[in-house]
Order: sequence, then structure tokens, then C-alpha cells
Amino acid sequence: MDVALGLAREAAALDEVPVGAVVVAHDGVIVGRGFNQPISRHDPSAHAEMLALRDAAARIGNYRLPGCRLFVTLEPCAMCAGAILHARISRVVFGARDPKTGAAGSVIDLFAETRLNHHATISGGVLAEHCSALLSGFFAARRQRTVVV
Repeated sequence: MDVALGLAREAAALDEVPVGAVVVAHDGVIVGRGFNQPISRHDPSAHAEMLALRDAAARIGNYRLPGCRLFVTLEPCAMCAGAILHARISRVVFGARDPKTGAAGSVIDLFAETRLNHHATISGGVLAEHCSALLSGFFAARRQRTVVV
């Protein structure tokens, strides 16, 4: 999760919402990295999880990532949850909950949907205070910049 937090800081430095993600193979090696870039890439799908999954799939040479774990600083949204399930990620570990778009229990829980053919183990709240503080600080600074005096 520390690596994902570092990636989230990279996103913040580019004025992107600070979310970072890594994909870790069964042997503990990081095979995919990503941080939020939808603004700079002009791409609504350029979330940290999506970029980390793309990076891992390219490195491994397969869009299926069975046995891999995804560590992300913010609870995945529905788009990312769908991609995680299609990639066959075995476990998702996230930091902060997302009460507005979280799809791992906060708003909906796609990972618990029994009608889907793949399921991932979910662990939330890992380093949640650090992840939440990074997000809160980013948005507070953004609000300060937009205040007209």
C-alpha cells in the first residue's frame, strides 16, 4: 500500500485526484502500477486501477491476472470493479472508502454479486487514515485555489 500511496502523490503533483494502485503477482513482485490520469490523458477510464491492470496485463502478456492482488488507495468504482473482475484479480486491498462511488460496499458491492462468475476477496481500510488524509488535503488545497477574494 505504501507504493500505491507514493503513486497517489504522483497523481496529486499533476493535479489529478490522488489515487494510486499496484498489481502484485503471487510471488510478491509488483507487475503493474498506475495513478489517476483522466484529466491529463483526456480519458474517463484512466483511473489508477485501470492503468495498473493495463500495465500488469502488458507485462504478463495476458489480460487475465489470476492469483494477482490489487492494492489501491481508494475503494474502486463500478468501472474499475468490473475490470478487476474481468481480469480475475484474486484479492483487492483498498485504503479509504468512497461514500459517493464505492463499488466494494460503500454504495454497491459488485464483488459480492453472486450472479457474477468471478469473485475477489476484499479488504478495506488498510492505511485508511493516510489515504483519506491525502485525498482530503488535495481537495482542500483545490478549494483554496478556487476561492476568489
